[in-house]
Amino acid sequence: MILLVTPSERATECAAALHSATGEEIVLAESLAQATTFLRVSFFLVVVLDQYLLETEGDHEATLLSQMGTALLIQVNFAVTGKDRLVREVRSALERRKREESAARQSVVGSLQCELNNTLTALLLSVELAMQTPNLPDSATEKLRTMQELLRGLRQHLEIPAEPQSQPALC
Repeated sequence: MILLVTPSERATECAAALHSATGEEIVLAESLAQATTFLRVSFFLVVVLDQYLLETEGDHEATLLSQMGTALLIQVNFAVTGKDRLVREVRSALERRKREESAARQSVVGSLQCELNNTLTALLLSVELAMQTPNLPDSATEKLRTMQELLRGLRQHLEIPAEPQSQPALC
């Protein structure tokens, strides 16, 4: 969803253009206070803010910004910005957000892979050392072998092939 914050008479026209260009639902707010209310109850990808409101309702700016969460802020002067430029800026922000989310996701996956790999390695080493214990009963050896096979299988399931453009994670 995109939050469009402006008292401009062109708000409906701009909202229609944004919806058509992005496919995202557009929510209109005519004031910073109304926008803050929307931000408290919904999640938005982008907040398009009319600079005019910052000049006339500046006392609500801090509250609005504190409620934005991860939404990207685009400040626009609706008095001089046309629909086409607005659409370009919002599309650009959405693409930037998509790239940032993808990079964050790859980073998290890499970190989890390293943590799990380290834990699996430690478990496999412990099992192998336990199997070397002298006079270990056959039943215990068999259980340790089963654990070893399960851990190796888990390691294979957790291996994620590297994407062509991604860097291998260093553990």
